[in-house]
Amino acid sequence: MAKRDERKDGRPDDRKLEYIPFGGLGEIGKNMAAFRYEDEILMVDGGLAFPDADMLGVDILVPKIDWLVEHAHQVKGWVLTHGHEDHIGGLPYMLKQLPKIPMYGAKLTLGLLRGKFEEFRLKESDVDLHEVTTDERIKIGTHFTVDLFRMTHSIPDNSGMVIHTPIGRIVYTGDFKLDYQPADGQTSHLAKIAEAGRDGALLLISDSTNAERPGTTMSEYDVKGAVNQIMAKAPGRVIVTTFSSHIHRLQNIITVAEQYDRRIVMEGRSMVKVARIAQELGYLKLRQPFVESDKLDGIQDDKLLFLCTGSQGQPMAALARLAAGTHRKITLKRGDTVIMSSNPIPGNEEAVNRVINQLYERDITVFYPPEFKVHVSGHASREELKLVFDLARPRFFIPWHGEPRHQVNHLRLAESMPRPPKKSLIPRNGDIVTITKDDVRVTGQIDSGLIYIDSVGKSTDEIEEPVIRDRQMLAEEGIVVIMAVASRQATVEVITRGVAEGKSGLVKEIEKMALDAVQRGVKEKRRLQDIRDDIFYPVRRYLRKATGRNPLILPTVLEG
Repeated sequence: MAKRDERKDGRPDDRKLEYIPFGGLGEIGKNMAAFRYEDEILMVDGGLAFPDADMLGVDILVPKIDWLVEHAHQVKGWVLTHGHEDHIGGLPYMLKQLPKIPMYGAKLTLGLLRGKFEEFRLKESDVDLHEVTTDERIKIGTHFTVDLFRMTHSIPDNSGMVIHTPIGRIVYTGDFKLDYQPADGQTSHLAKIAEAGRDGALLLISDSTNAERPGTTMSEYDVKGAVNQIMAKAPGRVIVTTFSSHIHRLQNIITVAEQYDRRIVMEGRSMVKVARIAQELGYLKLRQPFVESDKLDGIQDDKLLFLCTGSQGQPMAALARLAAGTHRKITLKRGDTVIMSSNPIPGNEEAVNRVINQLYERDITVFYPPEFKVHVSGHASREELKLVFDLARPRFFIPWHGEPRHQVNHLRLAESMPRPPKKSLIPRNGDIVTITKDDVRVTGQIDSGLIYIDSVGKSTDEIEEPVIRDRQMLAEEGIVVIMAVASRQATVEVITRGVAEGKSGLVKEIEKMALDAVQRGVKEKRRLQDIRDDIFYPVRRYLRKATGRNPLILPTVLEG
């Protein structure tokens, strides 16, 4: 029988570490996790996600943090890996509920976070911010030491982490790809992963986004080359849309534009805001200042480049308004070239296709992936994942940051390695994953879930799920409103919206059923609530039988 690991005092090593993901598992977005050892917690990231198409009227989703609020006194530090929305975008909604917690991030990450504080009217004095480099060592409480290590991604100042704990080293890759020609020349610092894995890391938590893709992910250098070829032949204005936080790509596009003496125009609130912050911090460099869109007189079309929001087809973003012809300052015309330098996030395909089709209808030349190499992923493909796994040599493995198919394929990849993990696990958001020297397993679950945010920047109140269901029912099934007055001269009025009446006399039949219920109720001296129920249930049964649908039924009974 194998000898159990022992502590220095000779006792069996039954110490345990808990890993609690709030988001980022089984999905792409809402990345946030807690590591707890005894009475100390280390937090990592605090992101948001975008809603599914059926979450009507919802702008964003953030993790539910009731558990964190309850245990906030145990949080010794909060580390931010990088400045993307799915890693820091949820923080403004959370920090108002939490005490002042030491928060560590690189210069650009904190710059983008401070920009959010302005938008949400938060004071920096309410948060204990600490600027660190992407290769710094941070002591968190008594039990945690975090070694950051730089990893290339689609934004500068991106880090993974080696988390040193009393029971072993946790390698947390963060978002990454291994780009050997990054825009800023700062390649991934893999030596720290190798050092952590010299004797074998206890646990590897690794980015699974591209676990289905063979080979390696293309470099940003390839996008720069493709944009260069397009811009060299473009006869008029060039309009490029990409994620506003993709600083590396913005810099490459600006550099190419300057080669062809094109002046740069920024369009879209988030694009302008991020570019301003990146410029102020030295991450975005231009030969000449940006040109305002209402001051273009005298500049030839072939000397202009527009960088704008709308890469996901958002209806109010700059590109969508240009495509629809509703932009206040700029009108597209023949000879313009549009480059869509991004892939649609799952769920946004229809909106993106709509914008592309509108551009074609305006006789605009459009370049978009995968037909043209104007976008590359910021996440590692299978060969890069294998390299990181081989360097970490983990005893246990958790595939993170991906939908279920990405996680499963990453798990299978890990288990096919020459030195597979002793155990792999795919937990769910909210699971309490207990890690010991000998095992990793789910031992419980916190009260986790989603907070639906209705108006970005205006409300942090949770929209309850019944509200979402009512919105879905209204959109899909319609609504029937029944107004009744309970008196000797009972009256009923029925209003329908989104319910196909056809030739069935549906409204008249509902009026008759409701009137019968009211008259009977008055005669029997029933309560108004009971009369309401006497209307609701028969009408619901009738509508299901007559139409096959379940519209939202709102009966109101007033005393006459």
